[in-house]
Parts: sequence; C-alpha cells; structure tokens
Amino acid sequence: MTVLITGASRGIGAATAKVFAGHGFAVAVNFKNNEEAAASVVDEIIKKGGVAKSYRADVADPAQVAEMVRSAEADLGPVDVLVNNAGVCVSGLLQDMTDADYDFITDTNVRGAFNTCRAVLPSMISRKGGAIVNVSSMWGETGASCEVLYSMTKSALIGLTKALAKEVGPSGIRVNCVAPGVIDTDMNSGYSEQTMNELREETPLSVIGSPEDVAKSIYFLCNECSGFVTGQVLGVNGGLVI
Repeated sequence: MTVLITGASRGIGAATAKVFAGHGFAVAVNFKNNEEAAASVVDEIIKKGGVAKSYRADVADPAQVAEMVRSAEADLGPVDVLVNNAGVCVSGLLQDMTDADYDFITDTNVRGAFNTCRAVLPSMISRKGGAIVNVSSMWGETGASCEVLYSMTKSALIGLTKALAKEVGPSGIRVNCVAPGVIDTDMNSGYSEQTMNELREETPLSVIGSPEDVAKSIYFLCNECSGFVTGQVLGVNGGLVI
C-alpha cells in the first residue's frame, strides 16, 4: 500500500507520514522548498524499518504534480491513499489582501488539491479503490475574521470533498475531509502565548491539539474501520467547533 502526502516535510503532514509508515504503508513525502526537512522525515521512517521517499513538487503546478505521481508510482507502487495536506495562510483584513495574496493562497490550497486528485484518480478508478483525505480547517466550517481568504479556500476543500465523494463512490473510492482546530504547528507559531492560552481555555478539552491527533484521524478515514464513510468532514478540534 502506498500513500502520497502533500506538504509532508513538517507539522501535520510529517506526523501523518510517520503514522502511515507505522501501519506498513510506503510513503511518498511531498515537499516544495524544505528538502532537508523532508529528508529528515524519510530518514526517520527508514530507520524504523519503513519505506519512504521524498518528492519535490509545487502542488499548484499541474505538470510538477503529474511528474511526482508518475515517479512515486514507479518507485513505490500505485497510490492507494492521497492526503491533500499542503496549505498556506496569509492573515489580515480583506481590503488589505493583494491579488498576489489571493493567488498564493488559492493556488496552493485549492488548485493544489484539484491537481493531485486529478493526477491520482485514473489509477484509482482503474483499480476500483482508493481513499482521499483533504485537510481543511475549522475556519472552513465557521469562517474567521482576518482569515477570509484562508477560510474561503478551506471551505472549498469541503465542497470538493462532498462532490468528489459522490462522483467516484461508484468506483470504490472514498473521499473525506478533516477539519483541524487549534493545532501546535508552525502555522500557529505567530500567536502570542496569551492568545494560545485563550484558545486553550475556549477549547472544551482544555488542550491544544497535536499534529499526531490529526494524523491519527486521517489514518482512520483511510482504513477498514471507516469503510462505509465517505463525503464526511471530521472535526479534530477538541470540541471548539461542534
């Protein structure tokens, strides 16, 4: 079994790579810029007896994505699971957002998922099976002030999930989505300690989530335990959004 994880050099993507490797998957670790971090993830998996290889590709570029999928399948076998984790964020008031900000966020968060799904689906359809998990956000469900573009793109992933699940379900392919809450990742590193404490207090479980919390939920949506689950959004947020 082979899993392709985009944006897997750090954070939720890296944690997901390690969880899947621990369950016997060969892991294709996608990265865009941080080759050293991606290599570290691959090395850790291999040292523990797993199989992994890193692949540089900008998911916003369909040609790079197509080549990544071809290479990964040649090296590791057909992609059985795709995890669309690559994502970026630019915070600020909507009227201050530039065209470049818009392109940067939508190209990675939305076009990237579109490109990777389109690249892996022919093989999945021909084999009558597969699983796709899109990593959205609680802001994709509720929206967030000063995160309008980010919220918009994460909502788009939910729409993609629900529509694609109906389209490819007859081919035995399941498509689901996770919507993380406040997770201890680089994306949230800009928040002050006071803000993080406030978010912790607002979360019913009174903790900040870990990348591993999300990774385990992603794995659940790809194994036999969720065999009758498709088109769903799983909130991994400690109860902050219900």
